[in-house]
Amino acid sequence: MRMAVDLVPITHPVPYYAQWESPALVPDIIAGTLSAADDPLWQKSGAASPEEYAFWSWRLCGMACLRMALDHWRGTAPPAVTLAEECVEAGAYVRHPDRVDGLIYAPFAAYARRRWELFAESRPRLPAEELPGHLAAGRLAMLSVHPSLRTLDPRPPHRGGHLVLAVGATRDHLLVHNPSGFPDGSQRFAEVPWAGLGRFYAERGVLLGPGGHRP
Repeated sequence: MRMAVDLVPITHPVPYYAQWESPALVPDIIAGTLSAADDPLWQKSGAASPEEYAFWSWRLCGMACLRMALDHWRGTAPPAVTLAEECVEAGAYVRHPDRVDGLIYAPFAAYARRRWELFAESRPRLPAEELPGHLAAGRLAMLSVHPSLRTLDPRPPHRGGHLVLAVGATRDHLLVHNPSGFPDGSQRFAEVPWAGLGRFYAERGVLLGPGGHRP
């Protein structure tokens, strides 16, 4: 897939947040050489303990995307675990003792509209071809991709399972902020070739905008 030659490049100046409080430690946490509970900045997450932070941190990609959007449009980025707890109450996450189900898009979009007065639309079907138009219209897009997007794995085992935030587009690349990206260049404004996006992207997500009405 390649976008039209007349696509006008756009990049939204969105602040970046990882799903762990220490972005530089993401490679070690992903590799298992460092426990998330040992993240020295865990208290910034709003969790009550290192263990609670470690439980949630692997599941906070959606909350990291929301924090980026809120900082971009509202100038505020509430703690990630605090947001996650609000999403549990809103039905966007279902917490079990050993796991969390979600993010569930429709109740999350309703929560984002009600709680933060954002434009938010659940899109069970969101083709890649539509993304430049949404970005040009001032929106951002939370996209379901395989986590190995961070390394552009040539053969991911499936599509979806992890959320990234689309923040820009060029003729050749989609630009994303990846909450579990690495600080070698796959965290902020990471370039994902349109030709390879389909390996990772499940073509579903949530569109976000700056106000309660369609931007």
